[in-house]
Amino acid sequence: MDGGDAVNVFAYVDYREYLKAFYGAQKERGARFSHRAFSRRAGLRSSNYLHLVMNGKRELSSEMAPNFARACSLGRVESDYFCELVSFGRAATIDEKNRCYARMVRFRGFRAAHKLDAAQAAYHSSWYVPVIRELVARRDFQEDPKWLAAQLLPPISREQAEEALALLMELGLLVRGKNGRLEQTAAVVTTGSGPLGHHVVNYHRTMLERAIRALDELSREERDISTLTLCVAASAVEDLKERVRAFRRELLALAEDDPHPERVIQVNFQIFPLTQGASK
Repeated sequence: MDGGDAVNVFAYVDYREYLKAFYGAQKERGARFSHRAFSRRAGLRSSNYLHLVMNGKRELSSEMAPNFARACSLGRVESDYFCELVSFGRAATIDEKNRCYARMVRFRGFRAAHKLDAAQAAYHSSWYVPVIRELVARRDFQEDPKWLAAQLLPPISREQAEEALALLMELGLLVRGKNGRLEQTAAVVTTGSGPLGHHVVNYHRTMLERAIRALDELSREERDISTLTLCVAASAVEDLKERVRAFRRELLALAEDDPHPERVIQVNFQIFPLTQGASK
């Protein structure tokens, strides 16, 4: 069973997805391969454990990860990466996830398989990168790092502005138009409604931190920060979330149709529970 050559483990950031791909590749190569055969190689008593792990019904422990790597016929470096992949999947907090991710990035195979991933991480972890992308829509935009750095609140360094421009072009979010001027490839960037990756969670955290700083650094006339604490039925929560999503889409459309954009602003929405649910 030569699973290490069949599926590139470095192409995955979800260990369950890798196991599914590995299992599917093995089934194609030989009908005799089964959950039971995998369990024997992994030293498992349960013949159904792989199936439960792949389908999210069991968590793969850090102690069991090397056994799974051996059952997948992974080499030493690939096995080490798979174990980091398991730690990444088990991480309970975003800080822990970031530490695991940083270790994954050190693997050469990961960097080869995810050439744009580091750039995406930088886009979501540096608050000023999306801001500079939006500044391009202004009529008075100047492709001058010194000008860009001075426009932001708080100002950033010229070097940071240069890196941000290069990053946005690398990601294809900015391109040079026929007149030589930088322009956005799309008016709106959205993460969609699916599960959020840890890069996007980092972005949300960064913008929440900017909101905290705005309380101290900006006058009340320049900001609008308010909160509501509500007690509602469990069935009403999804309705509230949909209303927020609808309003968010309305704001995006408003910004997209604005013919004379002048200032980049940040709008945050948060809905989260403050108590346990009522007992049934």
